[in-house]
Amino acid sequence: MTGSLELSRNLARDYRAALLDAADRAMLDYCVRLSAAPLGADEGVEHLRAVGFDDRAILDICQVAAYYNYVNRLADGLGVELESYWEDEDLTMTRVEFDQHVHDRRAASDGT
Repeated sequence: MTGSLELSRNLARDYRAALLDAADRAMLDYCVRLSAAPLGADEGVEHLRAVGFDDRAILDICQVAAYYNYVNRLADGLGVELESYWEDEDLTMTRVEFDQHVHDRRAASDGT
């Protein structure tokens, strides 16, 4: 989708380290805030407008982020695992990185 496997992988690992324009950075910052602390996320709407997003685009951003949060919470809540047939070259992060990410998320939610 980006045309760059490197950019996709950087985005999957830590979007803050990727080379992005101001609008893309603001969009991702908003999505992270919406995911982590939704009650304060509306404060980012004005910043999205300031970098060029109109109301429809902001609604689209919010809906897509909310949808992925919903789907990921379903998968996490049901213990859905990544299918074994996926190869590292098919993924934006390796299976080892993905497993470490899952481990880190579980540890953070357990407080360990």
